[in-house]
Amino acid sequence: MFDRRLIHCFDWGLLVLTCLLAVCGLSTLYSATTAGAGVQKMLYIKQLTWYGAGLVVMVISFLFHYKQLDRYALLVYAASVGLLLVVLLLGRYIAGSKRWLVLGPISVQPSEVAKIAVIIVLARYYSRKLNPGGLTLRELLQPIGIVLLPFLLIVKQPDLGTAMLIFLIAASMTLFAKIEKRSLISIFIAATAAVPGVWMFLKGYQKQRILTFLDPNRDPLGAGYHIIQSKIAIGSGMLLGKGYQQGTQNALSFLPEQHTDFIFSVLSEEWGFVGSAIVILLFLALIFWGLKIAQRSREPFGAMLAFGITAMIFWEAFINMGMVMGLLPVVGVPLPFISYGGSSNIIMMLSIGILLNISMRRFMYE
Repeated sequence: MFDRRLIHCFDWGLLVLTCLLAVCGLSTLYSATTAGAGVQKMLYIKQLTWYGAGLVVMVISFLFHYKQLDRYALLVYAASVGLLLVVLLLGRYIAGSKRWLVLGPISVQPSEVAKIAVIIVLARYYSRKLNPGGLTLRELLQPIGIVLLPFLLIVKQPDLGTAMLIFLIAASMTLFAKIEKRSLISIFIAATAAVPGVWMFLKGYQKQRILTFLDPNRDPLGAGYHIIQSKIAIGSGMLLGKGYQQGTQNALSFLPEQHTDFIFSVLSEEWGFVGSAIVILLFLALIFWGLKIAQRSREPFGAMLAFGITAMIFWEAFINMGMVMGLLPVVGVPLPFISYGGSSNIIMMLSIGILLNISMRRFMYE
């Protein structure tokens, strides 16, 4: 029998915040794909289609009890790893990376599925291992293995941005679960010692991105071009911006990847500091809302799952905005709900659906 309390506890605030960000994204994407000579209106139409599919996925994801994800977590994880293996064998190369599987008229990015799969399986593990003293190094070996497998497969594509994102999400969830003090110190020392080895492991273009981040003017027409044009666009917006579809960096095609990684630069140029601040505040409200859902959850798996999803949204938004403002290296991470992308937006809508699911069933554990 249908429980009417589910309707009474439905989280309308979370839904409204998501819709506001989606509207900001669609309006900015329309400007990014139709202003100036390089009209790409078909991308906007595709994005509308992705949002329609995302809404369906979101509704489906809050109809069943979220505890079912605990039961099928290992299956979801295995399927995501399988997709990552398939994309290495049969994936399509785009801009030097093998990240997409072509399924008829659509392309799927399995690394996006891997993010939510890692969150679900870590939530399952940590919800069973919670203790006041914190996790020991031995108890952390299994989570390290869980994260390391998709991390290495995604690095192989290569997609260092998404791989690092998975690492940051996992690290955030691990700290939320609590680590034994002695184990935390040991991990910090080991990570610090590994930095030189990581630098040697990086490919030439990845090292170039980091060096360009430190000094964009060392190659202004090459590796530094993206970030220089992005900072010009953001700075030229000033307080109130140049107006909708009036941004010259966008219209004259000086700004590269204006509909994906650098879409926040388009928004900042057109709406200025005020418009940018409003979008940042919407993201902060969404993040605090997600943390509130995690805090109110009386059931460990729900709390860990809600925190993991919130960490994913935070890190994606933080890295993308930091990247386009020159505060972080350019790593190709999209801005949630704003950037163009099918797989990324559907996974984000799925994640919001899971948050709604956890929030509306909180009464079952009170």
